[in-house]
Amino acid sequence: MVPQPEPEIVEEIKAANQRFYDAFSDLDIAGMDRVWETSDRAMCVHPGWAPLIGWEDVRQSWDRIFQNTALMQFQVRYLNVVVQGEFGFVTCVEGITSVVQGTASNFSTFATNIFARYEDGWRIVAHHASQGG
Repeated sequence: MVPQPEPEIVEEIKAANQRFYDAFSDLDIAGMDRVWETSDRAMCVHPGWAPLIGWEDVRQSWDRIFQNTALMQFQVRYLNVVVQGEFGFVTCVEGITSVVQGTASNFSTFATNIFARYEDGWRIVAHHASQGG
């Protein structure tokens, strides 16, 4: 059994997770630069996309999404946080309202966000979202 993490660690990870969704909602590539680990171990799977490995490819995907998106709003539900050593794992359902290339849509995805602890806080190492929810 994994021991219960300290509540302040859970809150730090929740705050890092919120910063990720704030950057996403704001279509803010500079915000993504601040919340992501910018190394070759960064990994992202957008719904329907092949896995992207390495910060350069991950960042390009966010830039592409942001260039084609007029609106992106999230309602994050069923948030669960697990901490194991220097890593935090967040699972949730993303309720999404978006306008992409002029088309409005509402949908949900299941998401897993993995964070690594640094001296200056938690950064996202991996984001995996799949249709559903």
